[in-house]
Amino acid sequence: MAEALSQPDSVNPQCEHHGASATGGNLCPAGDDCAYYEEVISLRTEVVTDPLTGLFNVRHFREALEMELERTERTLISTAVMMIDLDHFKQINDTHGHEAGNLVLKQTARLIRDTTRRLDIQCRYGGEEFVVILPTTELMLAAHVAERLRESIASTPVFLDEDTVIGVTASIGLALHSAEQPTTASRLVEAADEQLYRAKSEGRNRVCYPVFEVPETQVSGDEKQALGAMFSDADDEAPSPGTEDNPDFGFNHDHDDEQDFIDDDDGQQWIL
Repeated sequence: MAEALSQPDSVNPQCEHHGASATGGNLCPAGDDCAYYEEVISLRTEVVTDPLTGLFNVRHFREALEMELERTERTLISTAVMMIDLDHFKQINDTHGHEAGNLVLKQTARLIRDTTRRLDIQCRYGGEEFVVILPTTELMLAAHVAERLRESIASTPVFLDEDTVIGVTASIGLALHSAEQPTTASRLVEAADEQLYRAKSEGRNRVCYPVFEVPETQVSGDEKQALGAMFSDADDEAPSPGTEDNPDFGFNHDHDDEQDFIDDDDGQQWIL
């Protein structure tokens, strides 16, 4: 995530050793040991980081979302936004105190990091609400990631002490920005929030997302009969020449490609 942090242009500190600028690279003869340079890096990180959870803050979220939406327009690959809100969080604070609430927030942040990919942008949106930007992600994959996160939160209680255990659940809303259905950053956040509200109203501890309708292709009656005959006879057809001698030909239907993608942290994208 370090590469996602951008240093403001207004910050142009001078190296205390030889007056070299630290913005265009550390030109100080002391290298990365330059005390001033390290201080700038630390301050730059603090500006975009939530101090309690260690996730990015809402300021960085808004900047990163604008960048990802521009990337979608260039690449035509969708960007998803996942809005997460802890259920009945006020009751946790009222019953067990704010320190217990802080422990719940910290553990939720850790689960978000563990469940999402390194290329995703995990942020604390405010209070008990979190948001994750899922770059280059279609709706089916985003829903899979969101459901896995929901299950992880629900199955991981918070231990306050030997006698006190807190069960936590979360409601999650998803929204998508795609080349076919583009939107603005503010509208995308509103759409994710609407789905989050829907998850709350339908009973909490669930994932909600819009259903995108795909236009049906107009097919005549004769074409439908021809297509049906093709698929009904597919099992009786002989293999293509050469495939019977190639054991690697075709797909392995017992292989879970989706799970391979979800666990792939090298940044490679497979679109479902």
